[in-house]
Amino acid sequence: MKNRIAQRMAEINPFHVMELLQRAKELEKQGRDIIHMEIGEPDFKTPDPVLRAGIACLAQGDVGYTEAQGLLELRIKIAQYYQECYQQSVAVEQIFITPGASGALLLALAATLNPQDHLLMADPGYPCNRNFVQLFDATPKLIPVDAETRYQLTAELVQQYWCEHTKGVLITTPSNPTGTVIPDAELGRIVVQVAKEDGILVVDETYQGLLYGHPPTTALRYSEDVFILNSFSKYFGMTGWRIGWLIVPKAFTSSVLKLSQNLFIATSTPAQYAALAAFEDDNMRILENRRLEFSKRQDYLIHELLRLGFKIPLKPEGAFYLYANCADFTDDSFKFAYELLESEGVAVTPGKDFGTFQAEQYLRFAYTTSIERIAEAIGRLEHFINQKKEGV
Repeated sequence: MKNRIAQRMAEINPFHVMELLQRAKELEKQGRDIIHMEIGEPDFKTPDPVLRAGIACLAQGDVGYTEAQGLLELRIKIAQYYQECYQQSVAVEQIFITPGASGALLLALAATLNPQDHLLMADPGYPCNRNFVQLFDATPKLIPVDAETRYQLTAELVQQYWCEHTKGVLITTPSNPTGTVIPDAELGRIVVQVAKEDGILVVDETYQGLLYGHPPTTALRYSEDVFILNSFSKYFGMTGWRIGWLIVPKAFTSSVLKLSQNLFIATSTPAQYAALAAFEDDNMRILENRRLEFSKRQDYLIHELLRLGFKIPLKPEGAFYLYANCADFTDDSFKFAYELLESEGVAVTPGKDFGTFQAEQYLRFAYTTSIERIAEAIGRLEHFINQKKEGV
């Protein structure tokens, strides 16, 4: 039977954090108290205005397909959001509603990549991105980055690693797992460099709403010829609704529409009607309060991890992750994460999930739980570290 499995599957790596989450759930079923700081899912429930809009849609009973590109009213709302938040005009014809940001990335890559193409991306970076590239028999070229470049690509790195097989670049700002942001001027230089090479640029802006001390921005301010991914999952708190969007260059709209029709038919209708309420003033006030709470959690977690001896060379400006160097405690962060879970009931993500560059030295902490629970996790982590020091 193994001979029937597609060869590309050998290149698709497992998402290790999901395996760790599965083990955490098993321990919970055994009665263990597990503190979840491993997955990027906000602990806040879906905001009430969104819930009410979704329920109202279901109550009508007529829940059929929308058009493949997505509900027109929702695309208009998104266009208005870009105008109000970023002062950028986006044509509704360029906006596609997708099953999460993953669906958006699938469309962008399917419309642009040929077999053997190379797509440049940062290492560390979100693991599903490189797996998606390999799905199309293309090659993700991982570029090692560190604190010197804020764990992000730069125009200089793009120029350095570009080769005859390179089709384009994928960047994420703010980043998962580091939470860092590409500075505005550097983002503009990357856009120019990719255009100079006649390449494609895909920009994942899923965490743009979750910024701390940094004004909101978008790569669209530098060019209309970029693919922009975004999602209702993180900032808008709608993870399980599975809805996102893709903004495409005008030259690609007909191609992406064909793909949408064939791959998805349409994104969930109740999710689209629920998302209409996401941009209303009362909902945005809720989201702003949540953003401020995430900022407080970040400050607390940074302080405590530094106190324990972790190294965090720069303060992230966005998302809800800390990518902490644990080399003073272990030379194998994967083993460290699993032992921490089994011993103390604290779930964090090993660097192995995000690439190969110094991965064994890093852990990602998601501050997607309350400060009280984070404080409990810090206490357990300190106990674990002390036990290791004593050789227990």
